[in-house]
Amino acid sequence: MAKKDLSDRPVIGIDLGGTKILATVVAPGGEILARSKAKTRSEEGPEAVIGRMIACAKGAVEASSVEQSAIAAVGVGAPGPLDPDTGVIIDTPNLEGWQDIHLAEALRKELNIPVFVDNDVNMGTFGEFLFGAAKGTRYAVGVFVGTGLGGGVIIDGELYHGFNKNAGEIGHMIALADGPRCGCGNKGCYEALTSKTAIVREITAQAGKGKGKKATQAMFLSGQPITSSMIKKAVDRGDRMVIKVLNQAARYLGIGFGSLINLFSPEVIVVGGGVVEALGDEFLGRARKFAFKYALPLAGDNVRIVRAALGDDACVLGAAAMAWHRAAG
Repeated sequence: MAKKDLSDRPVIGIDLGGTKILATVVAPGGEILARSKAKTRSEEGPEAVIGRMIACAKGAVEASSVEQSAIAAVGVGAPGPLDPDTGVIIDTPNLEGWQDIHLAEALRKELNIPVFVDNDVNMGTFGEFLFGAAKGTRYAVGVFVGTGLGGGVIIDGELYHGFNKNAGEIGHMIALADGPRCGCGNKGCYEALTSKTAIVREITAQAGKGKGKKATQAMFLSGQPITSSMIKKAVDRGDRMVIKVLNQAARYLGIGFGSLINLFSPEVIVVGGGVVEALGDEFLGRARKFAFKYALPLAGDNVRIVRAALGDDACVLGAAAMAWHRAAG
């Protein structure tokens, strides 16, 4: 059967996150025509969250001045594990009560257009590959350091899913046997050593021992949610304890990069997420130094490790591109 040519029609790209939903209408070529946001509020259950996703999608269409009948498809980046073939969320720890949720089917019934779902970090990597920092390459790895640590892999221009369709769980490679406990249940995962959750845990532990500046102790022991920008404020104050914790996290991150270079031989590793956006080039530069210390010489030749370029738009752009591709059959 011949492929349908839908490349000249807009699509909806949705990023379903643990704290927010972002829906966009994306024109051919990657221009975002309109956006609509809402809080996820996963504690209210899957049905309520899906309702907000539908409202966001419709709100973005209304704001774009594009007729809904002109929309070719919907692409969703969602937390995994999930089945990208069926659009079923299998059992994600990032959303409360999301086990065996037929997300694509639920959205398709309400929006009456094809809906495709893939892992959110895969979509972020795909977005950077097509429109951002990895554009023009054929072999790329995306690493996103936020509350957790996720990744995606591009091999010969194609997003790699692997045998069980959930490849790219970079955060759950083991970096330190018997290290800190990870949310997945294992010990010593990269996520348990380099994510914002890991960084906050260690800074809070040190602050509880009376280490660090008084302002840092007050902030991290207050019980309030800690953001990446708050960590950056402690760095700007010159808090040596915080800087030491971050240097250790960057070291482990760099060791992970070295392993990824040895395993996949990418042209580029694109690094994004809230931690990298907040802490900037110094944090990434230290990780880069350790990457090439641990990468094999030939594997590391001419490999670039760069910051992501698209910010919050990476996932929705990747999801939009995935929707075009899969809707075409």
